[in-house]
Amino acid sequence: MRHNRKIIYIVGFLISIPVALTSYINSSILEIYVNKYYLGIIYVIASIVTIVGMLQMPKILTRLGNRFTTIFFSILFLLSLILLALGDRDFIVIPAFIIYFISSNFIFASLDIFIEDFSKDSPVGGIRGVYLTITSFAWVISQMISGSIIAKSSFAGIYLLSALFTTLVCVIFFIFLHDFKDPKYKKVSIFETILFFLQKKNILKIYLISLILKFFYAWMIIYTPIYMHEYIGFDWNEIGIIFSIMLLPFIILDFPLGKLSDRIGEKKMLNIGFLIIGISTLIIPLFTTKTFALWTLILFTTRIGAATIEIMSESFFFKSIKEENADVLSFFRSTNPLSYIIAPLFAIPILLLVPSFKYLFFVLGAVMLYGFLISLRLKDVK
Repeated sequence: MRHNRKIIYIVGFLISIPVALTSYINSSILEIYVNKYYLGIIYVIASIVTIVGMLQMPKILTRLGNRFTTIFFSILFLLSLILLALGDRDFIVIPAFIIYFISSNFIFASLDIFIEDFSKDSPVGGIRGVYLTITSFAWVISQMISGSIIAKSSFAGIYLLSALFTTLVCVIFFIFLHDFKDPKYKKVSIFETILFFLQKKNILKIYLISLILKFFYAWMIIYTPIYMHEYIGFDWNEIGIIFSIMLLPFIILDFPLGKLSDRIGEKKMLNIGFLIIGISTLIIPLFTTKTFALWTLILFTTRIGAATIEIMSESFFFKSIKEENADVLSFFRSTNPLSYIIAPLFAIPILLLVPSFKYLFFVLGAVMLYGFLISLRLKDVK
């Protein structure tokens, strides 16, 4: 079990690199084919398809098993990266992005099942902390190298490098984990799953907390690179360095906070995390000059809050379910695609009404403070 868990740690690292390399440039490549004020619509379409698909995840897992499900979506992800790199036409790139979005969400949901199964009788917070630290390390490395890759080979080089790492993931799953035994996944209707969340008030609150955090990520991923590049004036190499430093809190904090959650619970740290992320996001629009150190510090502070919220919400949720609850897990993971529906729907009318991108961050900060109010009403898992 420990050996298998190490394999998933390696896979989590390898698959996080292509996602990290491409996440902050997807909006920029889509902007070539779609007006930047409406590119959020593509995220909405991709998210709706993803949510519909993930609600069928228990059926897919029952038919294929988790290992083959992961292989299938890893291959789809690989093909989407190649098409994004070489497509050069809107009718190729846009569908490829939608496939990219769907497959990446399925892969990480499948990895969650592996981690949950390989973590039986072990402290949940510590194991989730190790896993998130490893995947976060991939994000930091990716941001450090992304700017120079774009400068030397444009966006195509990023997607092709990402395809190489994804190929390694496919190879690992073909070779290893043959001994993985799928649990009997509970076949529960969507209505029953929603009813479960409504009845379990604490799980519903942690779902909302996760949704708010994913809303933050979606908003930042879609709009921050455009704002920093086109309005503040940073080049892509500078943005890559800033983002790599910005993501360090996920490496520094995830493991110790995961261990801490096993001792004191999650509520207090969630409260602190939301206060940090809310206040630091609200001050972003107050600075409009191109100052490397200042922007690095502000974004670094937002991620201190985000890292705290992420590990605490993950720890809380996985202490509350079992791996056979694929319906509950897939519904919980729908917060990521759902956030890409809500974020653009919030942002598009704001962008049409106000003169600058900077006002988006006032709205985002207010949403984070609303998350603080929800976390106040949470009860720790006993």
